[in-house]
Formats: sequence, C-alpha cells, structure tokens
Amino acid sequence: MKRFLLAAMLLAASTNYSSAQLKLPALSPNCKIVQDFSTSNIEITYSRPSVRGRKIFGDLVQYGNVWRTGANSATKIKFGEDVDFNGNKIKAGEYALYTIPGKESWEIILNTGVGNWGADGYSKETDVLRFNIKPVPMEGVCQTFTIGVTDINYSSCKLELMWEKVKIQIPIVARNEDALTKNIDKAINHPTIPYFQVANYYNENNVKLELANSYVDRALEEDPKAFYMWALKAKLEKKLGHNEKAVEAANKSMETAKGSSFEAEYIHNNTKLINDIKKGENFSTKKKTY
Repeated sequence: MKRFLLAAMLLAASTNYSSAQLKLPALSPNCKIVQDFSTSNIEITYSRPSVRGRKIFGDLVQYGNVWRTGANSATKIKFGEDVDFNGNKIKAGEYALYTIPGKESWEIILNTGVGNWGADGYSKETDVLRFNIKPVPMEGVCQTFTIGVTDINYSSCKLELMWEKVKIQIPIVARNEDALTKNIDKAINHPTIPYFQVANYYNENNVKLELANSYVDRALEEDPKAFYMWALKAKLEKKLGHNEKAVEAANKSMETAKGSSFEAEYIHNNTKLINDIKKGENFSTKKKTY
C-alpha cells in the first residue's frame, strides 16, 4: 500500500512538473462543474474516462467494489448549503463521492476523504452517508462518463451519473424556505426594492399571489413600459380570477412590446393567455411540489 501511494505521488509530481512545459491530451480529462442552485451552488470535480470499446460495468468497473466514480483522484461534490440528498440531510460542505455499482442497484456513498487518490485511502469509517438506488433506463450508449445537475427548479434538482448504458439519478432538495423568506424580507426593506423579482418568484411557486400582484404593481409604477412586467401581471390576475384585469394587462404587454426583439414572443404568449380566458380555462393556484 505504501509503495502504491509513493508511486502515485511521484506520478502526480512528475505530471505536474511536465505539464508546466508540455500539455498533452488526456484519456480521462479533468472536469469541474459549478452549477448555480437554490441560494448557492453545487460544485463537482471529477475525471471523465471513456468506453473506448471496453466492457465497463461488471468488467472494468467490477460489481460490488468501491469505485471512485470516475478516474484518477476521488470525485468530489460540494454543496453550498444544507440539502436533502435522496431524502437524507447533508450539511453544506465538500465530500468524496464514491459508488458501489451493482447489476440491479448501486450503493451511493458520501465520504470525508476528499484528498484520496481514487478508492485508495477510502475508509468506511469516514462515510457520511450510504444508500441504495436503482439505475433508470437509458437509450443509447454514453461513451464518456458524465456527471451533471439536471431538472433544476427553485429548490430541487437531480444529480445524474451516466456511462455506457447506465444512468443514475439522485434527487437533491434544498431546505431553503426559511433562508429565502429572510432574504426576501431583507431585500424588500432595501432602498432598491426588487419588487418584480420577488413577484415573479411567488408566481412561479404559486404562493402569496395577492402580495405578488401588489409587488408587480409597484414595479410597474417605476417602469410602466416594461412589457415583461405587464405579462407577469396578466398571469397573476388570471390566477386570482380577475379575468378582465388579466386581459387588460396582456394587451398592455403586447402594446409595450411592439418594436422590441421580443415582440413576437410576447404577442404569442399573451394571445394564448387571452384565448385561455375566453375558453374558461383557469391556472391552478396549487403550490408546486418537486
């Protein structure tokens, strides 16, 4: 084990030395993702091996063994705030992401060994979390190992792992309601009040619609030619059942959008809203769940 660690350290040192003089293509190139999410971000650092004609799971990556979830050093994931990771509470911070692939299900591991070289140095005693999850069907073949953040909403997303014919999706939920409420309250009392931004957030989440409507009115007092604000007001008035006011706001949005590069888009969207009202359709005011 000590000899292996020494060899790895010498290899890393020689690579760093030579890379200062020569940059060559890598078979498993490094990748760093910083994805804005909720009130902070999710940061992922990993290396990306490719299939290159090999059988991956059950062969190159053996079932039942701890895998570094990529290549080279341990894959790392950093949460900028407290989250629920597949329903498990995880504190903000950086973790090594290990997995144990299986034919029918995978074991996902968060571990404190962020400085490990791959699985070398891994210890179950430093696990923060373990859980099992089943792969989801995937069409085609993913040639290069890929980690991404998908299905992003205000307070939820999915961590996605893909390689060969395997896809793993892990739900992430930010426990941000209290923080957002405090941030909004603080911002509303600031000299530059973000009425439109807050109104749009409430509209997207179908909460505090009356308050959102009053905020967009205040925003329009400051900028009565903002066609995007009139469009938001039309949506809010419709959700509140004020159909005549919704049509009035939609027409105002189309009128103020004329001559802009967004004219066609806003004519299309506002015309659809007016037609929906004429058909007697109503937007649901049920709060979104993720």
